[in-house]
Amino acid sequence: MIRETYSTEETYAFAKELADKAHPGEVYALIGDLGVGKTVFTQGFAAGLGITEPVNSPTFTILKIYEEGKYPFYHFDVYRIGDVDEMDEIGYEDCFYGDGVSMVEWADLIKEIMPENTHRIVIRKDMAKGTDYRSISVDEPE
Repeated sequence: MIRETYSTEETYAFAKELADKAHPGEVYALIGDLGVGKTVFTQGFAAGLGITEPVNSPTFTILKIYEEGKYPFYHFDVYRIGDVDEMDEIGYEDCFYGDGVSMVEWADLIKEIMPENTHRIVIRKDMAKGTDYRSISVDEPE
């Protein structure tokens, strides 16, 4: 599925809509260049899970856990991971295979440990269509 959005509000709303269909144990890989809107997407997704506290990228902490929504929400930002083995120290398996929903920004950097049934979301800009335009591709797991 591909969704085109023309504002941060539309990107947020689409992610919120997608979260309505999320289930415990699901993992979402969020891929896109710097400044493409991964955090806005994650904020909308978190809102769709019923999370009301501020959601920001955990760039320096790697993982932030939100427990107030309908499911625990595990938000990873692995941009600064130097080695995939660092994920073991964080306890990623407890999140990926637990009772919550995981969102992994920059998931392509740790693709070797991503579960087979991961939902892959790729966000792209196209400046020819405007500065706020985004093409959001969502691949369901096989």
